[in-house]
Amino acid sequence: MIRDPSAARTIGLVALVVVALLGTAYVLGRSLVPDQPPSRASVTTGPHYTDQPPAGDASRRTPEGAASTGPAEAGQDGGASPGGTPSPGPTDGPFGAQTTSGTSLVALTFDDGPDPRYTPQVLALLREHQVRATFCVVGENAQAHPDLIRAIAADGHTLCNHSWNHDVTLGRRSPDAIRSDLLRTSAAIRAAVPDAPIAYYRQPGGAWTGQVVSVSNELDMIPLHWTVDPADWEVPGASRIAATVVAGVVPGSVVLLHDAGGDRQGTVDALHRILPALTSRFEVEALPNGAT
Repeated sequence: MIRDPSAARTIGLVALVVVALLGTAYVLGRSLVPDQPPSRASVTTGPHYTDQPPAGDASRRTPEGAASTGPAEAGQDGGASPGGTPSPGPTDGPFGAQTTSGTSLVALTFDDGPDPRYTPQVLALLREHQVRATFCVVGENAQAHPDLIRAIAADGHTLCNHSWNHDVTLGRRSPDAIRSDLLRTSAAIRAAVPDAPIAYYRQPGGAWTGQVVSVSNELDMIPLHWTVDPADWEVPGASRIAATVVAGVVPGSVVLLHDAGGDRQGTVDALHRILPALTSRFEVEALPNGAT
């Protein structure tokens, strides 16, 4: 026990000085270590979502509501004719692609066709339920089955350019190569239906890039993405396809489905549930094609 009061005060002061020095050393040591930024978790969203720029990266996105970046060559436009291109909906998708109908309408879209096994079944079901849809067709399939392109147009559906042969890497090619591919596809569609409005372009696999968005805008075609993807391209079965679509659709949704590119009977069968369920809750209609 320390009996001298002055000695006790001295020991107390020394202890305070030691604590202060230790605290200062800790703060100084922390200041010398750079802050580690939080890790950015990567999100795996499947083959339909690739090459998307970080949110807010305006330098790599098409400005909202952007008009075409330049006139197409005379007689070589790939887009809506006659009547011009319809106003795009919200351009909040990859690189500024349109993701919704822009209204309360729900839009069903069918990719990769036409296919003689499945497209006629899809058309018959749409006709039965008095629904018009948007068909994103592949050029070589349009060339091989012009009768189906005519059937799609005759029923009042909207046509969309989906590249010549579903090249997922098309967006990484040169602007000239992209332009040639899209023009070739539009020409195949118009060989079956002269003067057909082609107001939209959808990039295979959703692998959007700034270049493919720019070229599609140049050709007066709105880059079209989607809102609801039931992954029918993975052939999960009709029940799962239907359940995903019915549960996921809200006013303005653009639904991604397929009428070609593999076994699409599950998609066709799912329409028996999808069409009555959606038409009882929403107005289901094709995206506007710009025709007057």
